[in-house]
Amino acid sequence: MKKKIIGVILATAMFATLLTGCGGSSSETTANTDNAATEEAEQTEDAAPAEEAADAADAAADAAGGDLADKKVGVCIYQFSDNFMTLFRTELENYLIEQGFSKENITIADGQNDQATQSGQIDNFIADQVDVLIINPVNSSSAETITDKVVEAGIPLVYINREPDASEEQRWADNGWNVTYVGCDARQSGTMQGEMIVDLGLEAVDFNGDGKVQYIMVEGDPENVDAQYRTEFSVKALTDAGWEVECLSDQVGNWQQDQAQSIVANALGQYGNDIEVVFCNNDAMALGALQAIEAAGRTVGTDIYLVGVDALSEALEDVIAGTMTGTVFNDHFSQSHSAADAAIRFLNGEGNEYYIGCDYVKATQANAQEILDMVK
Repeated sequence: MKKKIIGVILATAMFATLLTGCGGSSSETTANTDNAATEEAEQTEDAAPAEEAADAADAAADAAGGDLADKKVGVCIYQFSDNFMTLFRTELENYLIEQGFSKENITIADGQNDQATQSGQIDNFIADQVDVLIINPVNSSSAETITDKVVEAGIPLVYINREPDASEEQRWADNGWNVTYVGCDARQSGTMQGEMIVDLGLEAVDFNGDGKVQYIMVEGDPENVDAQYRTEFSVKALTDAGWEVECLSDQVGNWQQDQAQSIVANALGQYGNDIEVVFCNNDAMALGALQAIEAAGRTVGTDIYLVGVDALSEALEDVIAGTMTGTVFNDHFSQSHSAADAAIRFLNGEGNEYYIGCDYVKATQANAQEILDMVK
């Protein structure tokens, strides 16, 4: 029932930026991004879709009955030290147990951000004859190899968080394999970052009055599609609004707070007050950027703006305090629950869509407290 409670909260307590859960395809999610404001308003009006999604999850668990306690689940996480994936895997394990799986039969492996290490873990899970695999790949480009070995072993596979490319997903459909991807479309999160800056107005953002916005970008793993899309679409939101932009620095911070702090400190030392906006592909890097901004004597909201993604508790607290302009809620509740529900459907002999999409939510001072209350 926890999912039902969370679904109702998401559908009723977050003003014009609420979720209604998961569903649809990658192309549909992209189209939704272009009409985000309209859809969010429509979603806010009616909590029924969230309740229906929760009821469907309960029904899936009920259908499996006590059989789930005997099922072995293997979970591969690209790196335990990632803040967001810590939230994700903790919620995933708790939800699996709530649905009837035995804690002793759930094994979660740390890939240590090394594909060879994770590949060995997958081999071990196959040898152990797990009943279903849930995989957050270290490298999305390894999905074809992973899929082939898991499918050959006859094990259903749910990818999470890091989306394989479209040709790989098409391969699943063409062959009718029990493989799916559950996650959010990173284009939406990047667009939301940019929109939060646009919503401030050009006059407020253009501190030096030259008619354009100077920014620096701190990227995550360059091979990760989320990093690629967040980088592209955050800036695209500005140019789509008719703003002229200038990139002063675009560096890779690998999702790490310490690397981002160093990158932003160096950029501030080189470009000084010319930097008006700092885009970070995730909140861990945004927190590092904030450390560098404050050390340089700059003040977010006064002479610089800063946005991240994930809605980590510390970042939400900064948004509430005004020391971060905004972040984007990467809904680990909806994603982890939907991944578990997909696994249950596979175990029940049912099919899944090959792409199960979830929505992001803008987190600004207007709704950051509501989101913080949920994630704490």
